[in-house]
Amino acid sequence: MRKLMVSMAVLGLALVLCNLAMAANTAQQTVTFEVSAINEISASGNPGPLVVDAATAGSQPVADADNTTTWAVTTNGSNKKMTGAINTNMPANTTLQVNLGAPTGGSSSGNVTLSATAANLVTGISTVVQSGMSITYTLSATVAAGVVSQAQKTVTLTLTDGP
Repeated sequence: MRKLMVSMAVLGLALVLCNLAMAANTAQQTVTFEVSAINEISASGNPGPLVVDAATAGSQPVADADNTTTWAVTTNGSNKKMTGAINTNMPANTTLQVNLGAPTGGSSSGNVTLSATAANLVTGISTVVQSGMSITYTLSATVAAGVVSQAQKTVTLTLTDGP
């Protein structure tokens, strides 16, 4: 009987110690979070000069192109598009076109003539992180353009809501 009492006492003490070991203080915190809209683009510098300076007899001048620059995009949005415009329209009988490679899931509009009015260059851009996409500029002129002195145009690329 004495052994039983000692065993019960040891068992009771073990249960009390076990409860003490499991008793803990707790604290709670509320973490506030959000993920904002991210719509970032960049271009890799400026293309080289575009010069129309040759033609085959009986034909319009040969266009000049440059594909040495690239662009990148990071967006967590959906159904975005890239538009492009130049600060002022081109001189008469000259055309500046741009062709942007599309990111995964997007669709390029191909060669687009730039003007002071924004035009769609790439559509269907959604939740993507991609870089190294091509930019090709093409300058063309007809003989009616005559001689056009060297000038510059500022091309503005804008990532905006689609379609």
